[in-house]
Amino acid sequence: MKDFKLFLDLIRIKKPIGIMLLFWPCSWGLSLVYDFGNNYFLYTLYLIYFFLGSILMRSAGCIVNDILDRKYDILVERTKNRPIASGKISVNLSLIYVIILCSLSFLILIQFNFTTILLGLASMPFAFSYPLMKRYTYWPQLFLGFTFNYGLIMAWFSINPQFSYIPFIFYFGAIFWTLAYDTIYGYQDIRDDEIIGVKSTSIKFKKNPKKFIFICYLIFILLQIITGMLMNFEYYYFIGVLFISLHLLIFQNLNLNISNPKSCLSKFKSNNFLGFIIFLNILISKINL
Repeated sequence: MKDFKLFLDLIRIKKPIGIMLLFWPCSWGLSLVYDFGNNYFLYTLYLIYFFLGSILMRSAGCIVNDILDRKYDILVERTKNRPIASGKISVNLSLIYVIILCSLSFLILIQFNFTTILLGLASMPFAFSYPLMKRYTYWPQLFLGFTFNYGLIMAWFSINPQFSYIPFIFYFGAIFWTLAYDTIYGYQDIRDDEIIGVKSTSIKFKKNPKKFIFICYLIFILLQIITGMLMNFEYYYFIGVLFISLHLLIFQNLNLNISNPKSCLSKFKSNNFLGFIIFLNILISKINL
């Protein structure tokens, strides 16, 4: 039981926000492309597959992140007690866990069409190299955006393997969503990060964070609107985008206090609720087309 609890701590299952932030873009892409004139069985099945895949890949990603960052994590107050950094779980055992989780993920991946399988395999190097980015660039959050929203593309092509630029427009916007919320998240550790020498957009834009976050969210909002126009959604979709915009620009950005870790964490976590609202907005708009 002790080893099992350590495993759960390792994959951060008690902090499911990472799973949901990986899953919501998948649900957006699937909802955008699915023809709801047909039965809902395939849609529900694929939604379950993407959710399970999000759990497995986020868990594997957490382990790889902790292996690569173990020497940094021990120096940061918030992360010093993580199982690998604290020596409670060995690197070799952690790698075995990664292999098992990735193997289970692959079993889910092969349930999709050939295009989706190729896209999924192509994403693996990006998913596991993200932790290294903070050593070399102030833009690791941008790299995370490319990785965390990739499921939107996979979900679209799992239903329609023919090329369309619509999912890429929404995907590009979602990258800026991640860029902003992970910048907010980074302000929790900015003092420790500056001391140990890792880089982030939180550090790069610490003198004027709200302007940077505002621009990122504005791009995300504009590309949601463009996607809605290309999908020929009705007016209520755009009313939904208005409420999403108010949440992003007022609650998350205007009310942000970067010197208060609790404020940063609450704003970051609110993106789970936001992801659900965007999903609901797309789903309602598609069903009523």
